Amino acid sequence: MPEGDTVFRTARRLHEALAGEEVTRFDIRVPRHATADLTGEVIHEVVPRGKHLLMRIGAFTLHSHLKMEGRWLVFAHGEPWRTPAHQARAIVGTSRVDAVGFEIAMVDLVPTEEEDRLVGHLGPDLLGPDWDPVEAARRLHADARPVHVALLDQRNLAGLGNEYVNELLFVRGILPTRPANEADVAGLVDTAARMILANRDRSGRTFTGDTRRGRQTWVYGRDRRPCRRCGTLIRRAELGATDTSERNVFWCPRCQR
Repeated sequence: MPEGDTVFRTARRLHEALAGEEVTRFDIRVPRHATADLTGEVIHEVVPRGKHLLMRIGAFTLHSHLKMEGRWLVFAHGEPWRTPAHQARAIVGTSRVDAVGFEIAMVDLVPTEEEDRLVGHLGPDLLGPDWDPVEAARRLHADARPVHVALLDQRNLAGLGNEYVNELLFVRGILPTRPANEADVAGLVDTAARMILANRDRSGRTFTGDTRRGRQTWVYGRDRRPCRRCGTLIRRAELGATDTSERNVFWCPRCQR
């Protein structure tokens, strides 16, 4: 599931493959940008911003968001793609490689000076060079919604997805429904940063320290199974800011208060 750590690794891989190269193929397969052409421009860098990717090319930024299914893959120039071509939403090619974005839910092309229109609303980025834990804690403390909802709101802090939030709340012993402004937000922010940093360079994410399949999580995806800490059955429900944004919530009724 693409969360901040996945996006960080994707941006790093794309940057290593593309930075400093000239665009030889530019194909955006979404209607509003289908006629855009940046061939001949130089790719300056690819950077992550929370769960967003920013590919800066010439005077423009190609912005993408992976959502649940999206992924960027890099192929040697002329190499057959290992994913069906009809799933491609963006192609940025150079003389050496083709970077292809498959099943990307959100693709935008804007002048780089206007990037803030797309990512300016985001809170402090857990894996960003300007990470500010004090500001992240301040934003969470000002949020009276359930802490699970507040942590998923990228305006409070950027980079956490549903798996991280469920695991974070278990580790901190906090019920998902507790109002954020009643929780230890400084502790949450500190643990969140340590969790995502520990997983930043791993292809196989783990929260328990065990990388074996089926052993990586404390509560996420483990409803009706015994808690690894106390043996109580893990519970599952749905929670969200609105009816259309509800996410699966997992918790231990004994370990989380």
